Amino acid sequence: MRRVLAIFFGALLAVIFVPILVGTVIGYARGWPESWRAASWESSGVLPDAKSLPEASVRILAARTGRWKGIFAVHTWIVMKDRGDAPWVRHDVVGWGKPVRRDNYAADAYWYGNTPYIVNEIRGEAAERMIPEIERVIVAYPWQEQGSYTVWPGPNSNSFIAWLTRHVPGLQTEMPATAIGKDYLGPGLKWAKTPSGTGWQISAWGLAGASLALEEGLELNILGTTLGIDPKGLSVKVPALGVVGAGRALGDPT
Repeated sequence: MRRVLAIFFGALLAVIFVPILVGTVIGYARGWPESWRAASWESSGVLPDAKSLPEASVRILAARTGRWKGIFAVHTWIVMKDRGDAPWVRHDVVGWGKPVRRDNYAADAYWYGNTPYIVNEIRGEAAERMIPEIERVIVAYPWQEQGSYTVWPGPNSNSFIAWLTRHVPGLQTEMPATAIGKDYLGPGLKWAKTPSGTGWQISAWGLAGASLALEEGLELNILGTTLGIDPKGLSVKVPALGVVGAGRALGDPT
């Protein structure tokens, strides 16, 4: 029995730490800016110019976060524009000052110099109906006060976007596996629908938990990182690298 347990825990540690090692090598090879000021925060051009997009649009974006933290995690945010020539409006949570920010950066800005990618998008009438509800739910986000942001295990930027996906009808989204904080549901042992709305999850302080859903598959949350199997996507989810399989390259987008 001891031998079986030793093999099991050895395999578990390998599944956790080998991807982290690979992610560390990739992160160091890619490099990162020396400081916040040295990083680019300009528009990346990922989003179309708002005036060229007549329909309403809601999109969730993600980009690797800053410096060594980018080995493990992405930062996510939401942007939206109403129909006509309305501008893009951006909402995200940051780790300094009051957490919830509006238009603190360009809608598709590089995040610490890292190029964002689109996780989910809703267009047309569905987006137009959704925008007022998103604004209402943002006001109801429970961790608004200065000092409430916690890098790990949450609440953080990814906890904020996951909160929106759980509370805005039609916004349900499978969050990136590297969105550390997406599983934070609050202090204590709690359960909720997964961000995709296609299953359920349980979490203890965001440090340990599990989820089972049609979109996410089976996920284990271990110290904020994600281990999982996604039968629908023919892939696995591992720390640092995110989703691996089904022809995906290592790293983002996931």
